[in-house]
Amino acid sequence: MQPGIHPEYRPVVFRDKAGGLAFLTRSTATGTQTVEWEDGRTYPVIGVEISSAGHPFYTGRSRVLDTAGRVERFQRRYGTARR
Repeated sequence: MQPGIHPEYRPVVFRDKAGGLAFLTRSTATGTQTVEWEDGRTYPVIGVEISSAGHPFYTGRSRVLDTAGRVERFQRRYGTARR
């Protein structure tokens, strides 16, 4: 890597705004807020809208869509295409 052209890669805390999950990882992202982590050090915080703590797929609250039923209902309502 060439010196001086890459952003600084440092520890950052990502916090899910809805689910409350927070995890420490390394990133080039910067944040204006800081938080004292479990190890006693202070790290910048990046807020994320969704993570595995609140995503329906990972929490088991996802709905199964009946796509076959939708197609059949559409064909009953509007018929098949005439050429």
